Amino acid sequence: MQVELLNDQGQAASKFDVSDAVFGRDYNESLIHQLVVAYQANARQGTRAQKGRDTVNHSTKKPFKQKGTGRARAGMTSSPIWRGGGRAFPNSPDENFSHKVNKKMYRAGMASIFSQLVRDGRFAVVDSMKLDSPKTKALADKFKAMNLKSVMVIADEVDENLYLASRNLPHVMIVEPRYADPMSLVRCRKVIVTKAAVAKLQEMFA
Repeated sequence: MQVELLNDQGQAASKFDVSDAVFGRDYNESLIHQLVVAYQANARQGTRAQKGRDTVNHSTKKPFKQKGTGRARAGMTSSPIWRGGGRAFPNSPDENFSHKVNKKMYRAGMASIFSQLVRDGRFAVVDSMKLDSPKTKALADKFKAMNLKSVMVIADEVDENLYLASRNLPHVMIVEPRYADPMSLVRCRKVIVTKAAVAKLQEMFA
């Protein structure tokens, strides 16, 4: 199949041949959802914790006598139903949130995302993405000329000039093919890939 090959003005200059195995798959919503959820879950550190009734600051003294007050009987203020009491089932500080995704599922899901980007007109190819100097204004002017705002650029190699120029631009992400994640691909309005990066993506996800 063929996708758009953009020039420096963001116009479709010609067509570029890509693999159907990566850019021509059917849309698999459940698999893409599983990939995004797993990516978010695996990013969690799981270092937060809550106090149980044994660790919360409390006194073991009985708050009031057992009978005669008209209130429900209580033994100590650390009860989960009391304000300031401990949690009944507290979260542990070393909880594991990771989700396992098989390699075949990951490749199929990523290929499904790229295929849907092509169908939605949110995917395009450029010859290269190079800068002569690490100037943010130069890269911003380049994206402005191409009418790109929220964009993810997948370059075959992110050199120092490109990295330094892009890190202060909001809604702009420039990564190498191995660092392309499903959440960013789904979120960005436009995904621009260099010719050399297309070959790497086809090798990774075909």
